[in-house]
Amino acid sequence: MSSEEAVPRRRNPRGQGQVLKAELVEAAARLLATLERPETLTLRQVAREVGVAPASIYGHFPDLGALVQHVLRLRYDELAAVMRTAADGAEGPLADLVARCAAYVHWGVDHPGQYRTLFGGGMPAELVPTNAHGAGEELLGSVVASLAGARQAQPEHQGRHEHQDRRGPEQEWQAGLLLWTALHGLVALYNAHGNMPWPDLTDLIAQTLALHTGRPVDEIVELARTADRST
Repeated sequence: MSSEEAVPRRRNPRGQGQVLKAELVEAAARLLATLERPETLTLRQVAREVGVAPASIYGHFPDLGALVQHVLRLRYDELAAVMRTAADGAEGPLADLVARCAAYVHWGVDHPGQYRTLFGGGMPAELVPTNAHGAGEELLGSVVASLAGARQAQPEHQGRHEHQDRRGPEQEWQAGLLLWTALHGLVALYNAHGNMPWPDLTDLIAQTLALHTGRPVDEIVELARTADRST
């Protein structure tokens, strides 16, 4: 049902105000994921989608920014949980990295609207300040730590000399950021140009990780296939 066709919502029984809050969050999340220009979202649109007066929102959120930031936190938590679950039981640091990154890419491709909400940009800074993406920094931190672990566990005969592989925290963070940038680019381009004759997505993930870890593509492909089968 579109926001223009929303019907008036029945009042919740006393003591069930959290039901309305959940409906407001769901409506805002749906609109952010589907609007052609999500930065144009208004409280009036959210209220119309749920079927309540705009004033009803203020009992749960002081303004639109608070509502949008709540949606962001939920989406970040969802993606982080998907990545953690994928890495559960991973046998070794490289398998952990592959599972996390594969889960990230597949979630982004399977949920393009939600992915755009998190990483598409376009929301005014006064509505969604940079610190509203704090949960995303934690997500990046998990990739940084996982990549560092995979590189440290790299067999000497497959990698560089030991003194060349030693990295401090700043270098590890930059390496993780570059990997995340590559994964983000893969998701964004895949979602924007899905009609192109793309190679197999798992193969693309494996090739990307091979470039960033120095490990053989075939080894990573097998780990990625295993991660896909376990989800």
